[in-house]
Amino acid sequence: MSKYLVTGGAGYVGSVVAAHLLEAGHAVTVLDDLDTGFDAGVPGGAEFVRGRIQDAGRVLDPSYDGVLHFAAHSKVGESVENPEKYWRNNVGGTTELLAAMRESGVRKLVFSSTAAVYGEPGRSPIVESDPTAPTSPYGASKLAVDHMIGGECVAHGLAAASLRYFNVAGAYAAADGVTYGERHDPESHLIPLVLQVAQGRREAISVYGDDYPTPDGTCVRDYIHVADLARAHLLALDAVTPGEHLVCNLGNGNGFSVREVIETVRKVTGHPIPETVAPRRGGDPAVLVASAERARTALGWSPERAALPGIVEDAWRFAQETAGGR
Repeated sequence: MSKYLVTGGAGYVGSVVAAHLLEAGHAVTVLDDLDTGFDAGVPGGAEFVRGRIQDAGRVLDPSYDGVLHFAAHSKVGESVENPEKYWRNNVGGTTELLAAMRESGVRKLVFSSTAAVYGEPGRSPIVESDPTAPTSPYGASKLAVDHMIGGECVAHGLAAASLRYFNVAGAYAAADGVTYGERHDPESHLIPLVLQVAQGRREAISVYGDDYPTPDGTCVRDYIHVADLARAHLLALDAVTPGEHLVCNLGNGNGFSVREVIETVRKVTGHPIPETVAPRRGGDPAVLVASAERARTALGWSPERAALPGIVEDAWRFAQETAGGR
């Protein structure tokens, strides 16, 4: 059995990864300030410490085998309006986390990075060697942390991986009987937003642009089930090597358009989903699809829940279970 610190472990992805670690027999400490996380997101078998990334130094000690780092502000629009918040937390906080890891002798890290580091890519599918040109302070802060981790590996022998997610979705029914899913407030992700229409919580779903150079004119994105994502983190813990920084995209390698997602929700829920067309949003590329070949070769990972209907079914089940509460 190993012992891991999960920063941001009360949030969406962090809670699912923490649950997977516990199911694999590991000891888990969740560090989260509950700014965007939820008490209900902390798995019952985990020790919970309420605090910020900067508090990792009072938690870590040589008994820990590694850190899985999810604690970050992640709203693109907010990062444009308040960039200093993102530099202070995402970059400054991670600087202090890395220092705490050095001081405690904890030498293994898996970082929650993002496809936003690529900005508006010139081709699809995207590979890890493609140019990085983030279009928001959020993406820039994540890329800065990727660079920081790379330097830490070279200078101090850290064994680390940065996993660049594409569109994470779905929910995970854990062995403890609890289902972990998206609880963002306000919500900004497409699938839960469309599900809110099915629940009668919003009148219609906005389609931002229907004149893109795609088969149906709407943006195409790569959706990955949160449980597949969590498996990749556990595999990364075993794959990292001291002194090396592994960077992997995580996606299905297939894209679904906004209208394909809406139609899938209609079929899964049995509800009509009214839609309204709105102007394009600035910085929205027509297509964002990952090449996950490096994750397959370096981690031995491939998605097991790639079908969009299954992803939506899991998300719909969670939305119904948590309707009316947080």
